[in-house]
Amino acid sequence: MDKEKTQGELLNERLVYKQKNAWEHSEKEVQKAFDLCEDYKTYLDKGKTEREFCSVVESQLVKSGYENLNELMKKGSKLKQGTKVYYINKQKSAVFAVIGREPLTQGINMVGAHIDSPRLDLKPNPLYEDTGMVLLKTHYYGGIKKYQWVTIPYSLHGVVFKADGTKVEVCIGEDDKDPVFTITDLLPHLAQNQMQKKATEVVEGESLNILLGSIPYKDDKVKDKIKLNILKLLNEKYGMVEEDFISAELEAVPAFKARDIGLDRSMVGAYGQDDRVCAFTCVKAMLELTQPEKTALCILTDKEEIGSMGNTGAQSNLLKSFISKLLYLTADNYSDILTNQCLENSKMLSADVNAAVDPTYTSVNEKSNSSYMGNGVVLQKYTGSRGKYDASDANAEFVSEIRNLFNKEGIIWHLSEMGKVDLGGGGTIAQHVANLGVDVLDCGVPILSMHSPMEISSKIDVYMSYRAMKVFLERK
Repeated sequence: MDKEKTQGELLNERLVYKQKNAWEHSEKEVQKAFDLCEDYKTYLDKGKTEREFCSVVESQLVKSGYENLNELMKKGSKLKQGTKVYYINKQKSAVFAVIGREPLTQGINMVGAHIDSPRLDLKPNPLYEDTGMVLLKTHYYGGIKKYQWVTIPYSLHGVVFKADGTKVEVCIGEDDKDPVFTITDLLPHLAQNQMQKKATEVVEGESLNILLGSIPYKDDKVKDKIKLNILKLLNEKYGMVEEDFISAELEAVPAFKARDIGLDRSMVGAYGQDDRVCAFTCVKAMLELTQPEKTALCILTDKEEIGSMGNTGAQSNLLKSFISKLLYLTADNYSDILTNQCLENSKMLSADVNAAVDPTYTSVNEKSNSSYMGNGVVLQKYTGSRGKYDASDANAEFVSEIRNLFNKEGIIWHLSEMGKVDLGGGGTIAQHVANLGVDVLDCGVPILSMHSPMEISSKIDVYMSYRAMKVFLERK
């Protein structure tokens, strides 16, 4: 017979906030988490760039009955309850929605994530020959520890627009029969001076040059014979010449496949989980919606890693323009006032990853306000750094609403900042959507080794994030 609890123990249970381990509190759903992450790994392998991820998402949307909003605009078709619409913006960002029963002016339930990740972009004039080898010059994209990005296998992804305007899609290094590429580093025997440098200087940005080939073209009258041979191979396969690099977008990304991590297979290790893990959970939640009470919308943006700038980033007019089109095709008398009214009544979960506490580097965290692997979806009331600069800070009313919703639906969650106050922090797309008048709260999946070539997430956290997005989109 269980010993009767003391008054203090009962009081402790009632008053003290305790984080929960999602593995222990959702045992019946563990298999669902494992099954979901098999699908997730496929998304990661097929969508290693923002263009590729958009393509994967578009194919899933069309398969699920979504219609192209621009085509409906041309026809002047009115949108009915349950209609599913989407828009792909310049192949790098996407917005899609399911029309609800309530008028749009009463607000939309929105989720959003970004689909760009740190990587190495090829410079506009990248190809050069030196000491019997041909290499590609790169310009790193986003915040990386440069020393992590040497001596690993790379694949090349992207598009090339040739002089005649035709587009060629490039993907080399993902098939097991493909060659891969790499960036060299000094051997320890000769690295005494290098090893004395600060971590930020051990590998310089101009040293991130990709090794491409070493066989010369057989013609003694030609200069840079190895470079010529590489250009010959590119011309034979893609019909391109060197000048075509100028109108190309080619990205070097780690050639690793997404893999299970741990003897218990409880984690996923892969490139690009920031923030495609949250994009994936948003997409999966949207695909399962049928007839929500409020219109449900998902936005996937580009350029978050470099400030959300440009016409594919969260600072663009993309979201507002999409909502205006929805109102134009649903309201009897459209005006800009309706768009503003809709935005002011809308709420959003801005889905982005958070830095999980790493047991090897706990000194950077304030443990009672940090995110933990396996503790479910993490909520982040505010982002920013060093005094909340560049932060979106959700109001207490909205945090309360989400907290109560998740508790009611049995979703395991916890609240977090990102690191100690004076050490730094980070931003998301939340601030840019909040600037439109929308109530926004950051939430997402804790991960280890953020911005490295191999990021790690917990499968149960991915599952809880998916469930969180789904119940939020279904809320009345």
